[in-house]
Amino acid sequence: MGPVPKVTRADVVSAARNPLAFIAERWTPDPRTVRRAALAALVMAVVIVVTGGAVRLTGSGLGCPTWPKCTDDSITATREMGLHGAIEFGNRMLTYVLCAAVGWAIIAARSEKPYRRSLTKLGWAQFWVVMGNAVLGGIVVLVGLNPYTVAAHFLLSTALIAVATVMWQRTREGDTEARPLVGAAVRQLVWFLVAVTALLIAVGTVVTGAGPHAGDSSEVARIPLDWENVTKLHAVLAWIVVTLAFALWFVLRAVDAPRVPLNRTRELFLVLLAQGVIGYIQYFTDLPEVLVGAHMLGSCLVWIATLRVLLALRERPAADESAPVASSETPVGTSA
Repeated sequence: MGPVPKVTRADVVSAARNPLAFIAERWTPDPRTVRRAALAALVMAVVIVVTGGAVRLTGSGLGCPTWPKCTDDSITATREMGLHGAIEFGNRMLTYVLCAAVGWAIIAARSEKPYRRSLTKLGWAQFWVVMGNAVLGGIVVLVGLNPYTVAAHFLLSTALIAVATVMWQRTREGDTEARPLVGAAVRQLVWFLVAVTALLIAVGTVVTGAGPHAGDSSEVARIPLDWENVTKLHAVLAWIVVTLAFALWFVLRAVDAPRVPLNRTRELFLVLLAQGVIGYIQYFTDLPEVLVGAHMLGSCLVWIATLRVLLALRERPAADESAPVASSETPVGTSA
């Protein structure tokens, strides 16, 4: 074992003033480490959504009746609060695990050589979304699980998943200018698919806010809409998304698109089918908690798969891999 390096006072001052720069000067992570860190942040973003759903589905939403403490006199859940208190407090603790995963992604991105400012900014974007959602989660408790704040809490988690997905993708790319792999018409179709998918998820939060799973055994306000009508609208939007994904796959085949966009579209279509099956089964079986939880997980996977289709429409090769594209070349799906 080599000699232990001496830590000087200047090192301590430097670490205190800018700990990220201090770490970056002394550590260069392998590119796989950066990718794994970004993936860990994405996985934890999905986990926090699923466990938050478990809190709601077990009626533990007010297991800790206040925030930031669990009770007025205790930071943690007490034995008297029972299982509901343990479930709610456990989900709060998972927020720290999510923060650790996002922090690891930030440190790894900041320490990568050469330094990639765009990647680090995506990591910090996740951090601030997590902080904002933690505060919003506290507001959800303080207002007694108001359904509109619960919906906003889920949508902000969806935004976190979007940023984490983009960062994960960017860790596998260079920082050169993006080159489109398909034509403008195909890209517009995919953007429309993304917009409808986002609307589908938003309407899904309304279904939850108007539905029977209020999140607590006490009387909790619901969104004053007919639950079955909103559910039917949700189903119509789901079929539109499925149709768009199916049409996109045929368009990509017709224009002889590269393999990656085709594969991502096929993956999206399969995830949508699985999500649709779960959705219809839960509807006709009076919303069993297990299936509702699976549907929430499916919502996250649909969103990730949709974004991966969008991100697959262009490439950003590393600087040494990029080559100038001749002016006579046009992206697939366009005419010269």
